[in-house]
Amino acid sequence: MPAKQVLSGRRPSAVRTQGRRRPAPRPKGPARRGPLERLRRTQRQLRRAWDRPLTAYYLIFGSALLITVLGLVMVYSASMIKALQLGLGDAYFFKKQFVAALLGTGLLLAASRMPVKLHRALSYPVLAATLFLMVLVQIPGIGKSVNGNQNWISLGGPFMLQPSEFGKLALILWGADLLARKGDKGLLSQWKHLLVPLVPVAFLLLGLIMLGGDMGTAMILSAVLFGLLWLAGAPTRLFVGVLAFAGVIVAVLIRTSPHRMERLACLGATDPGKGDMCWQAVHGIYALASGGWFGSGLGASVEKWGQLPEAHTDFIFAITGEELGLAGTLSVLALFAALGYAGIRVAGRTEDPFVRYAAGGVTTWITAQAVINIGAVLGLLPIAGVPLPLFSYGGSALLPTMFAVGLLIAFAREEPAARAALAMRQPKFGWKRAGLIGKSMRRRVLRRPSGER
Repeated sequence: MPAKQVLSGRRPSAVRTQGRRRPAPRPKGPARRGPLERLRRTQRQLRRAWDRPLTAYYLIFGSALLITVLGLVMVYSASMIKALQLGLGDAYFFKKQFVAALLGTGLLLAASRMPVKLHRALSYPVLAATLFLMVLVQIPGIGKSVNGNQNWISLGGPFMLQPSEFGKLALILWGADLLARKGDKGLLSQWKHLLVPLVPVAFLLLGLIMLGGDMGTAMILSAVLFGLLWLAGAPTRLFVGVLAFAGVIVAVLIRTSPHRMERLACLGATDPGKGDMCWQAVHGIYALASGGWFGSGLGASVEKWGQLPEAHTDFIFAITGEELGLAGTLSVLALFAALGYAGIRVAGRTEDPFVRYAAGGVTTWITAQAVINIGAVLGLLPIAGVPLPLFSYGGSALLPTMFAVGLLIAFAREEPAARAALAMRQPKFGWKRAGLIGKSMRRRVLRRPSGER
């Protein structure tokens, strides 16, 4: 370094190394990084995290688990007063939901471990069994009516089964297998092969559901049908035509039912109205409005004391807003958004047509049902009487939904990159490897001469 620069205390702009000039290193640390640089770095980290092979796998499993656990907590909190009013224990509804969650966990684990071929093989038996049960519902003496809807079968004691909830899963599995087989033969470019027999079978399911008066489940099933058609590449004219036909049918069904007209008239209502027609919708808004930022506290809801009907089923999101506040409701929305994003990612990255149709159908089902339920609680959509997936009380809704989540987990595990990442994370020394080592050692001992043992 020249003496003048040493005396002046100035640093050289560059240093000479092996005959080449290299710029002097820039200072590191927080002083150098501004807010914009830190934001860009965070974006790069998030982008790398989204692109990892196991991101969808962890998002599906983690978000579904958190939604189910939080739902169990809120079911207990929202149903305890109702149970006491009926002369039951305060944990009556929670115990039933907990048993359903245990059974659903078994279904989820079983579905997540099944190969894709077995899922396809189950599609026709599941559809046939669902249609059989839905026909039994309409037979007098077998089917039971709950809240004016003839969609239930008594299993003995307090346990009831709603076969229409399994119709969503049946349509997805069967429709995905049908479209995949027709796609392999190059038949989906023809309208008749695209619509038949998918649309007639879907209309058969819709007809059996509407015979029982359950329009909310029929709306979810219609959303699943449209999702399958869209994933199969239906032309815009055909898609719009089917959508317009379904819209006309819905309009006729609403127009011919005074009860449904009342629900439509309660959109955006702030007063219960004449004869308390909008009582449930308005008190759902009251519950959300009284929650504030962080809620009144777990178990401290006022609306569940008989003011808000169906507080632990269709309007459990309102009780969540009252007790956990805006923070709690946004957390639930974020979990559903993560689950929906992961489902879309699985459907978009696979090369198997069955996996694409089935994953897209399950994602459409869960997302559409969550939007319809939350939209009704917020007063943005008519009250359709559908539960919040994985969250509301109801074993008949929880079991097929958890099986569908298991489907998504199985599909996420089947991605080549995810399969390789999971294989690398397998322990190098496990019970199976220990058994093989022990068997090998026993063989060596037996092969030695008797004098060397």
